[in-house]
Amino acid sequence: MTDFQAQFLAKEAGITEAQARELIELIGTDRASLLREARLLKARLKPRDA
Repeated sequence: MTDFQAQFLAKEAGITEAQARELIELIGTDRASLLREARLLKARLKPRDA
């Protein structure tokens, strides 16, 4: 089940599957919390325009 969740989260939030798996390990399987944190992670990692 975790592989499916990681794939879904990666696709939905635009992060890697490895990042998604790490979030699942840290947060658990609550979809709303995972999506929120994944989107925050993506925003933090996004390079800013100079």
